[in-house]
Amino acid sequence: MCQTALLYLGQVAVVNENLFSTCQLISRAQTPKPVDQLAQEIGLLQEETEAYGRTKAKVRLSLLDRLREQPDGKYVLVAGITPTPLGEGKSTVVIGLVQALSAHLKLNSFACLRQPSQGPTFGVKGGAAGGGYAQVIPMEEFNLHLTGDIHAITAANNLVAAAIDARMLHEATQTDKALYSRLVPSVNGDRRFSPIQIARLRRLGISEIDPSALTPQEVSSFVRLDLDPAKVTWQRVVDTNDRFLRKITVGQASTEKGHVRETQFDIAVASEIMAILALADGLGDMKTRLGRMVVGSSRSGQPVTAEDLGVSGALAVLMKDAIKPTLMQTLEGSPVFVHAGPFANIAHGNSSVLADKLALKLVGEDGFVVTEAGFGADIGMEKFFNIKCRASGLRPNIVVLVATVRALKMHGGGPNVSAGSPLPREYIDENLSLVAKGCSSNLRKQIQIAHLFGVPVVVALNVFKTDTQAEINLVCQMAKESGASDAVPCHHWALGGRGSVELAQAVKQASSQPSHFQFLYSQEKIRMIAQKVYGADDIELSPEAKAKIDYYNQQGYGKLPICMAKTHLSLSHLPEKKGTPTGFTLPIRDIRASIGAGFIYPLVGTMSTMPGLPTRPCFYDIDLDPVTEEITGLF
Repeated sequence: MCQTALLYLGQVAVVNENLFSTCQLISRAQTPKPVDQLAQEIGLLQEETEAYGRTKAKVRLSLLDRLREQPDGKYVLVAGITPTPLGEGKSTVVIGLVQALSAHLKLNSFACLRQPSQGPTFGVKGGAAGGGYAQVIPMEEFNLHLTGDIHAITAANNLVAAAIDARMLHEATQTDKALYSRLVPSVNGDRRFSPIQIARLRRLGISEIDPSALTPQEVSSFVRLDLDPAKVTWQRVVDTNDRFLRKITVGQASTEKGHVRETQFDIAVASEIMAILALADGLGDMKTRLGRMVVGSSRSGQPVTAEDLGVSGALAVLMKDAIKPTLMQTLEGSPVFVHAGPFANIAHGNSSVLADKLALKLVGEDGFVVTEAGFGADIGMEKFFNIKCRASGLRPNIVVLVATVRALKMHGGGPNVSAGSPLPREYIDENLSLVAKGCSSNLRKQIQIAHLFGVPVVVALNVFKTDTQAEINLVCQMAKESGASDAVPCHHWALGGRGSVELAQAVKQASSQPSHFQFLYSQEKIRMIAQKVYGADDIELSPEAKAKIDYYNQQGYGKLPICMAKTHLSLSHLPEKKGTPTGFTLPIRDIRASIGAGFIYPLVGTMSTMPGLPTRPCFYDIDLDPVTEEITGLF
């Protein structure tokens, strides 16, 4: 039914190729089709969408029930080699590939992308809408507030943080009797527990639901979470790169009665609530996951959850709209789901399970869903397989591995690349020696990592104007020699979908091959990732990390998958080590738990969960015309 309804196939908007080459001018020059028209073209019913203006809409999860008997399409993951700080264009590859599949190969296709954080948008890297003639439009709406999902996550996260500190203050300054009378007040002579409080009573083994019937000991157990301030693991978040919030002190006002403690802010996309949004398979699952988030430990060593705080229902209310993926479109009118936005270096780095599931049903058995994993394959792809696929039950058909001549030269021994600085001559002039060394090191290693999971690989060389034909030919040749099913140059930035037709044909061909997908680990998970994926000799656990492993095992969390928080600029923990580093030991300085999301995340080396701003951030170039309301400077 949906396959015949996908009327957008082949209906490519005509784009004037003589337009200015900047991403923003290209985006602005194309008028998006109305979102209700897009929704109708891809087979959505009117009652299954909630419009946010003319160009974007939330899609209701009831669609999954309606299409539950529809076979899934092919599932394509776009990953990359270890990037330069400039990024290598995975988002543009996703969009160019989908445009080529839909308009040129006449195949139903859908892109699934993450929502960008305002941290990099106003910091160094800029937005994440793609670029040139392969981008999501309107790019200003994509790169800024979208439909408010990240703001909802920030509000929910910080409600938990406020609840934690307030509860510790109230428990420290009130008797059991006073706490009980306030937590379970009498309203018009009627005193009863709320449903979330009854759930806490059950977890404590108390069957009584009459507030007047609890014993003094039961009252004390009920009202006192007894959170240890030194073992609170929940942090506040903000969606801005702000290095001065990496360590703060709260509670300094006199009204907090001396209850001062050190804490920190993380960037919003590192919140566990963001990970839950990306991994949940429905509203009920999300609510359950929110309730079991562990925010710290009691003085007796017991985990304290958001449900213990009584806040999980309120969190679900704040997140009830955020769980619905946002429908947008590419420059050529192909559909895109934008949903969730965890970073891959400090979180699991993939868009939502729900967006992928909805898209796979919409494209039908012969269609393609193309999604993207953040940063290099060693980080985003590994987490896609070991975390996202475990949660979703979905299995990928193929990996598209994005490479650039620029990044390969860096891994071949070229000088450092810095955002905002001119590229050294080595990256502009032909240098086959650097390219060959980069291919034989980092590109080969990333192909091998994908093969660890039993998935075929097609290498997409994102071509820049400074690349020579000899360099392009060398990359494609060496990629095939390293085990790629195919390797093709891509010109989507300049040509849109027709610049990725060769890639689309290679993906279609490779997807017909059998995929022997397998997970990487069942035990010794941290060591397995360090050795098999990163190439480390071994791991080194700090005393704190060892203690955390023992504690998490005691609490029954030992079987959860691992989400490594590690630099994206190297296979190792040292950003300056390019190519394929060897002979190193991976240091694990700390280990944290995201129990609601369903993973344990070790902190590798000096990895920070709050980025900082550079000397000259992107915001210097971003402005608004107060007459036309046009935004300039976004990219």
